[in-house]
Amino acid sequence: MPDQCAGKNGQAPCWMISVLRLAGIYNILFGIWAVGWPGEWFRISGMEAPAYPFLWQCVGMIVGVYGIGYLCASFSPLRHWPIVLVGFLGKVFGPIGFVFAASQGELPWAAGWMIVFNDLIWWIPFGIILWHVACLAVGRPVNGEPMTLEEGLEKFQLSSGTSLQEASEKQTLAVVFLRHFGCTFTRQILRDLETMQRKADEEGARLVFIHMLQEGEETEYMSDKKVSRIADPCCDLYRAFGLGKGGFLELFGPRVLLRGFIAIFRGCGVGHLAGDGLQMPGAFLVKDGKIISEQKAASAADLPDVEGLFTA
Repeated sequence: MPDQCAGKNGQAPCWMISVLRLAGIYNILFGIWAVGWPGEWFRISGMEAPAYPFLWQCVGMIVGVYGIGYLCASFSPLRHWPIVLVGFLGKVFGPIGFVFAASQGELPWAAGWMIVFNDLIWWIPFGIILWHVACLAVGRPVNGEPMTLEEGLEKFQLSSGTSLQEASEKQTLAVVFLRHFGCTFTRQILRDLETMQRKADEEGARLVFIHMLQEGEETEYMSDKKVSRIADPCCDLYRAFGLGKGGFLELFGPRVLLRGFIAIFRGCGVGHLAGDGLQMPGAFLVKDGKIISEQKAASAADLPDVEGLFTA
């Protein structure tokens, strides 16, 4: 597995953050150069200085603004992928426009050196970031084979720094995987949290929630919930436990819609998409690094039955 920044819970690989920061700094510096010295590129490229330098300065301003966008995206590359997509498209269409203009004799081919630094060298890293995001969206492992259960339990840690493997050796873990926080069924689960926690306590188990938001982003949903929780924005741990993406019937079938309307009528409501809307939920009992009972949801409407886990 590649090195992960903010490391313990499967966030974006560090190189993505570094690339976006480097791109941001480069764009800002280029923007300052173009605005402050609008005739330099034309002089270096052997072209006549433009009659309206403010047009080139506008280009520099736009490039500099892109740089600010890249720096913002670097804080969470997987979440802010639309910024990367917009930048990638600009870096693809820019060279196409240059080649067309040069082939028409409107620009000298020698001026293409800037295309290399402004566009071409960013194609591969930006493209890989977008491919990474696309793979996550369809549930495809981005690092080859999905991690094994053993790898997942060793990698993911509780807030105390204890890995799930170590925690499961001390006591049984009731691990509940949530759908996205806007889902009415997730809201229903959180409303029943006290009942689930009480049952886990009776069995001497520790209740652990796994969700898809990065650390810090889940506060508006779970800040008042006194429960162990782990962020898995890349859904690596979901896959390690065998939880995949739902199809149309699993997410929007008649049973799901009926139970959804009932939950909404009871006040659970529906929120904005806060996580992968395709990800399926589930619940497991883990002891000594092994799954001893499981409930893989057959539909998005299936709620965890903690008592049933222990009965099984």
